[in-house]
Amino acid sequence: MAGAYGGPEVLSVIDVAVPEPRPNEVRITVRAAGVNPFDYKSYSGAFGVDPERLPVRLGVEAAGVVTAVGADAIGPAGPIAVGDEVITYTAPGAYAAEIVVPASSVVPKPVALSWEQAGGLLAAGVTAVHTLEAVGLGKGETVLIHGAAGGVGLVAVQLAVARGATVVATASRAKHDLLRELGAIPVMYGPGLADRVRAVAPEGVHAAADLVGTEEAVDVSVELVPDRLRIATIAGHERGARAGIKLLGGAPGADPGTEIREAARLQLTEAATAGRLRIVIADSYPLGEAATAHREIMAGHTTGKIVLVP
Repeated sequence: MAGAYGGPEVLSVIDVAVPEPRPNEVRITVRAAGVNPFDYKSYSGAFGVDPERLPVRLGVEAAGVVTAVGADAIGPAGPIAVGDEVITYTAPGAYAAEIVVPASSVVPKPVALSWEQAGGLLAAGVTAVHTLEAVGLGKGETVLIHGAAGGVGLVAVQLAVARGATVVATASRAKHDLLRELGAIPVMYGPGLADRVRAVAPEGVHAAADLVGTEEAVDVSVELVPDRLRIATIAGHERGARAGIKLLGGAPGADPGTEIREAARLQLTEAATAGRLRIVIADSYPLGEAATAHREIMAGHTTGKIVLVP
């Protein structure tokens, strides 16, 4: 929980009473909670510093075991029962040992996933689906994915490959082998990026996804993709607005993609159950070390997802 606006030093763990679930609600004992950029932005001042919002309870996704259900607790996959292993997204306040959430946010946990993988699946996954839908990626096309080794990027790479697309993926050199394993063509970001992309995609790039938020990502995408409506950013909203590309997510003026993201939850769990989707965990931390986890994700060099384990 953040009791003030600032850096990770404002975070603390406190004890609060967990209520009984009301109708259409579910109580879950959390086994793992995903860490996402939205979490630290919510107390950093990126979304404003309204004192009425304090304290800020953090987290939007978690995996765990159902311990109580209210009347008519029916999720997207059907009725929910005590003992079910589940994932919940969107789940405000997911950094917790126990949470009560709407049944509508709860889907079955794929048996094939560890608790850590399940806790980090949906926020990144639904963002990846939304991004690929926004740029209209189809079979036989080439897509440029910036920040491809992050939590969203690794899912987006796999989903794009599954669509039959050619994926050119930017990442540091140490992450290239993993991206090749997932079916992408990795390229190093930095000066000369546009030329490196042209070299591996001589027939051109049809669409681009900026998942990292740098000016380079937006500028190179605009240089290489003829149609700006087939370029989307989830992080570079200011530069993206000036460039006239699609803005996605929760920022002012961005498309939240609510219906797409909600429908994507079962698509993602089904893909994970079938072994078609690999969830890479960069690191896990105890709940009390959330500040350390945030410092790591803020540095922007993680491979895959970071999760908290209560």
